[in-house]
Order: sequence, then structure tokens, then C-alpha cells
Amino acid sequence: MANRLSIIKRETEETNISLELNIDGSGKCEVNTGIRMFDHMLAQLARHGIFNIKISATGDDQHHLVEDVAICLGKAFGEALGEKRGIVRMANALVPMDDALAMVVVDLSGRGYSVLELPFSDNDMFGFPTDLIRHFLESFAIEGRFNLHAKIVYGINDHHKAEALFKALGRALDTATRIDERIAGELPSTKELLEGS
Repeated sequence: MANRLSIIKRETEETNISLELNIDGSGKCEVNTGIRMFDHMLAQLARHGIFNIKISATGDDQHHLVEDVAICLGKAFGEALGEKRGIVRMANALVPMDDALAMVVVDLSGRGYSVLELPFSDNDMFGFPTDLIRHFLESFAIEGRFNLHAKIVYGINDHHKAEALFKALGRALDTATRIDERIAGELPSTKELLEGS
């Protein structure tokens, strides 16, 4: 198996982003977006997905920055996975954090689509709008070309809900991107193609 790595750079009038991803990493995360809560959530994704993620990002506002990081991360996953031969492809995770419980299901199908049920209360995200979590997940799934179904099953504290969600996303992606030795070299699809429809 070749190293599943990707380096993405994106510079626009609104943002400047440099991102490195190693799918077969150790959970190492070096992220600086200037948004502490967002950095914290990306660290959960890396740690619980066992991915190495390095991101340096600056932007004119939180919305553009979060969206463009999602675009870069999605592109990085697509590039690093290549043809997706031998991967598990579909996975799910159910993760608690104190009062909160989150569920994430993914299919690395080549089709970007998301269904999100995220009942946030906007009660304690330290200046980070919870709607940006929805926008991040939608943009990540579209650019990564995978199906993402995510649900906060219940919870009171928005920080706990968000953290459980990103941990579950990491766990689900970790399993879905693993190589299944039983089908090494094969595509996990009856179409023999994991791209587009």
C-alpha cells in the first residue's frame, strides 16, 4: 500500500490555507486557524481518526475560513485515498461525551451528500457559531465526495455535543478508510468504480 498522503494549498481573496493529511498517521494534529474552538474540534477529528493533520489557515472571517478548511480537507481525503482500492468504505460510530451522544455514518462512495440533524442551543461555543459546524460538515462531505449522515442524538451542552460529533466523525472515517486485507486491491463496489454516481 502506497503512503496515503496529501498536501493541499488554497489561496483566495478571502483565505490562505496550507493543509497536510496522512490517513495512516498516529493522531498527530498541528492546527492553527485562529479560531480556538474550531482548532479543538479538528484536533478531535485527527486524534480519534488516527490521522495526522497539519493546517495553517488565515482568513477574513470565520465563515470563509471554516468553509475553505472543509474544502481543503475534503480534497485531501479524496486525493490521499486515490482509487480507494481495498478500503472498508462504509462505517459508523456512536460517541458519548457526558450529557451528549452523537452518531455519524459515512460511505466513501464518490458521491458527496450530507444529512445532518444538529440541534444546537448556541449556549457555550466561545464565539464560534454552531451553524458553522453544519456548514463545515456539508462542505467536507461535498468536497470529499462521500455520504455523511450525522446526528446529535441528545445533549444539553453545545461544546459536548460538538466534541462528541467530531470524535464520532473521526472514528467513522478511521474505520471506513482502513484497508480490508480480504479485498486488498479490489474496489468495494459492484460497479468497480467509486466515483460520481
